[in-house]
Amino acid sequence: MINIQELLRKNIRELKPYSSARDEYTGSIGIFLDANENSFGSIPEGKLNRYPDPHQSAIKEKLAKIKGANPENIFIGNGSDEAIDIVIRAFCEPGKDSVLIMPPTYGMYKVAADINDVQTIDIPLTEDFQIETEKVISAIAEFTKIIFICSPNNPSGNLLDRNSIYLILSTFNGIVVVDEAYIDFSNEESWIKELDNFNNLVVLQTFSKAWGLANIRVGMAFGNSEVISVMNKIKYPYNVNGVSQKMIIEALDNEVKKNKVVKSINTEREKLIKELHNFSLIEYVYKSDANFLLAKVNNANKIYNYLLENKIIVRNRSNMIHCKDCLRFTIGTEYENTKLIETLKRYEEEK
Repeated sequence: MINIQELLRKNIRELKPYSSARDEYTGSIGIFLDANENSFGSIPEGKLNRYPDPHQSAIKEKLAKIKGANPENIFIGNGSDEAIDIVIRAFCEPGKDSVLIMPPTYGMYKVAADINDVQTIDIPLTEDFQIETEKVISAIAEFTKIIFICSPNNPSGNLLDRNSIYLILSTFNGIVVVDEAYIDFSNEESWIKELDNFNNLVVLQTFSKAWGLANIRVGMAFGNSEVISVMNKIKYPYNVNGVSQKMIIEALDNEVKKNKVVKSINTEREKLIKELHNFSLIEYVYKSDANFLLAKVNNANKIYNYLLENKIIVRNRSNMIHCKDCLRFTIGTEYENTKLIETLKRYEEEK
């Protein structure tokens, strides 16, 4: 087992967290005159004058049952980006420590590291978007504190080899963050099941994708209770607002609908793959375990601009390693996907 306390920055280890009014009194009944709230109510309609639960207890109780974790193993944040930033702030000394990332991957790992003055070590994935395991392990430096692994990966959409992740977790004496933002669209079992086996494992998930709640910005992190306790110590007291918490609870009570939506998205994904294979402009469609497809095309810039002119917005990923002339297509509704196919047909006919 990894010694988490030794990994932490000294100032974080010694940090005394802010204590909010709701830390001192957790009840819900009484005359509340302790938090300097507006007792007369909120200006818009709705009871918005009271601070939200800083611990998101109701969400964690429901989420624990769905995910097979304990509430003390769950961190709720303002999107997954907050969790990424907090993990870096907890374990990386600015100007000294480093994190390791595997491009092409989610861009916020590097952005968060740069903001915190933490060096990034880049070990690119293979051309078929898998981990160069030996290179990753060889690149771990004395002051490397975190390895970020995105699986299913963004922008490629594929799951990364599970045995490679196991080897990294077993070898690395630091924190391994497995970002599972798109896990609901795959058949792979979540790494949450491995929390008891690896106390250095942090698993990220989000309500933005499968749950369809990108607008309210709520993410999740799962980890050893010692790590989660540190993350809760660093976060802002009321980091997830009450309106978002209410909507998350409503969503968690309707997991059946979420599963139906995921099934529909996966069905549309397979249909879109078949359609794209019919185009000469499409050179290759990469395997996807996510709610998007990465496709290599014969001229990404021209196709991207043509789609844009027709009010169909996709992502041009050509500037990323191994992604030259690659476009990323989010899986839309049946109507949206049909419009995409029709527009690509027009492009091909005109060219």
